[in-house]
Amino acid sequence: MGKITFFEDRNFQGRFYDWNGDCADFSPHLTRCHSCRVESGCWMIYERCNYTGNQYFMRRGDYPDFMRMGMKDIHSWRMIPLYRGNYRMRIYGKENFGGQMYELMNDCDSIKYRYHMSDCMSCHVMDGHWLMYEHPHYRGRMWYFPPGQYRHWRNSGYPNMRFMSMRRIMDMC
Repeated sequence: MGKITFFEDRNFQGRFYDWNGDCADFSPHLTRCHSCRVESGCWMIYERCNYTGNQYFMRRGDYPDFMRMGMKDIHSWRMIPLYRGNYRMRIYGKENFGGQMYELMNDCDSIKYRYHMSDCMSCHVMDGHWLMYEHPHYRGRMWYFPPGQYRHWRNSGYPNMRFMSMRRIMDMC
């Protein structure tokens, strides 16, 4: 079980709220959130309610100032379950699992250079939990992909998104 504590102000000041599970809408609990402390577990933090908007991966540690990290606000989060099996994901060059297909079992820092793909437009996460990034070398905005089929980014809350690198979530948080 994970534990995360959110604080109204920077540097762990002001009112706080302890949590140990998913939360789709944080607004009833605190009016604002500018810092947090992750005591255990790995978490995806979202700037909007219902797990939408920009996402941020957080592991055990202190996060004293969200504004310095580029975050505007926090409205929802979910805990990423610990996974200890093999990792497998198929990526496709076109929507609906069309175009070039490659199967990944390890991190990929650039689909352009490793697979000669200009874009990843759909994927099937068969095993494990993955982070996908908009730029090579795990840079730019990131998105969390648990096991499932993702035929269209626009239907998954990621319209007009391009994914250029992906990484397994293997942390023992």
